[in-house]
Amino acid sequence: MNNSLDFSPEHFEKLLDKTSDLVINQLSDLEKKKAYHSFSQKEVESWFAENLPQEEMKPEEVLDVFKEKVMDTSTHNIGPYMYAYVMAGGSQMSILAEKLTATINQNVGKWHLGPAVSEIEKRVVKWTGELTHFGKDCGGVMVSGGSAANLAGLTVARNVFFENHKIREKGLFGMKPFTVYASTEVHGCIDKSMEELGIGTDLLRKIEVNEDFTINLDVLKEAITKDKLAGFTPFCLVGSAGTVNTGAIDDLAALASIAKEQDMWFHIDGAYGGLPACLDSIREEYKGIELADSLALDFHKWMYQTFEAGCLLVKNFDILQRTYYKKASYLDTRLEEQGRTNFNEHYFQLSRNAKAVKVWMSLKTYGMEKLRSMIQKDIDLAHYLADQVKEATDFELKSKSHLAVTCFQFTHGLTDEVEIDKLNRKLIPALEQDGRVFITGTIINNQFVIRACLINHRMNKDTVDYLVKVIREVGGKLVLQVSA
Repeated sequence: MNNSLDFSPEHFEKLLDKTSDLVINQLSDLEKKKAYHSFSQKEVESWFAENLPQEEMKPEEVLDVFKEKVMDTSTHNIGPYMYAYVMAGGSQMSILAEKLTATINQNVGKWHLGPAVSEIEKRVVKWTGELTHFGKDCGGVMVSGGSAANLAGLTVARNVFFENHKIREKGLFGMKPFTVYASTEVHGCIDKSMEELGIGTDLLRKIEVNEDFTINLDVLKEAITKDKLAGFTPFCLVGSAGTVNTGAIDDLAALASIAKEQDMWFHIDGAYGGLPACLDSIREEYKGIELADSLALDFHKWMYQTFEAGCLLVKNFDILQRTYYKKASYLDTRLEEQGRTNFNEHYFQLSRNAKAVKVWMSLKTYGMEKLRSMIQKDIDLAHYLADQVKEATDFELKSKSHLAVTCFQFTHGLTDEVEIDKLNRKLIPALEQDGRVFITGTIINNQFVIRACLINHRMNKDTVDYLVKVIREVGGKLVLQVSA
């Protein structure tokens, strides 16, 4: 009698074979599959509206249900027609790594719970500091994504900057208000972080941007001076290494200089665009990245990893320990071998899966030469799209950047800005209903625009041309419906 939850070895092998078949099927003929399946929320909810299972179901049948209701209906961000948000599609090595790390099921909270994977995380941190030019001897920790990395970065900034005030013990009560500065284009997770940390969004100064969507340095300096005169403590400056709206890279060297002059912590949000600092072609745009105190990154973007794989870098591991260490008898490390890095002492979580393994395996499998070529290819494709839009008479280019995001409007020959705005707002849900491509919009310069993000190693010029073709077809139908 089997008193565990394990299947027999033979049965489990068959199940593994079946799941492998599902993976192969999902990754096959990607260019023929729709990017989005337009089911209503109520219909999707109905697929799973069942009572709590009490009796067994054959695992083969569960896999069949998963294929039909989840895999076959999934938003196809692994395919070449995903232009919405920042969806890199993942890589096959990342899939394999996920399966293997789930098998060994290591908790990278304490070194002796996962010795090898703990050392792998330390190595990935070191490699990341090197490839981004942040610093070869940095410290860091793997987190869920860019939002978590930015929250961790601001947590480190707050706890270390106000260490003399014993902020970890006393909290914010009785402290003079302190301010954080970022551009109006900064990612929304910075607002959320201000709320999470108890600082409050009223103390987040959103600084206006220049025409290229980078932070205006003169306005920034004026805001800092004004806050000091008003009795506030300016403590953290957030620079963007690639804004999510347009891919703009702030003048990081200038921001570092201001932060040093004002005795402020300098944090860089590089979740969208930090990793392309490894490219020689745009290395100059990242000048000053090495001067930051902390840097947030996302491997499930430019390094084409499966979700989740974010990372925070700081100058050394001691900074993380000063931020997060909490003594607990059940986690006593006094008797442990010197040199062990217990990540629970360097981050909020105690239970952590081995996110670094898939990054490590991918870097070893593909090598940075190949990964750089993929990153450069995606950037080149975004510029190719911008050129196509610029040359077309029925599109209007609204922004392009050094990175892989292009913003534009479909005009269909219209000249009235109000009518163009209405058309593009209708176009996004119409494209979702059509399903051949998946793309979203955003607001820049108070205009609604279509935002195409091209971070996917499976994309090429043909898929970009296909995007333009589908937008023309769907947008043209909308114009005919309105005029009919």
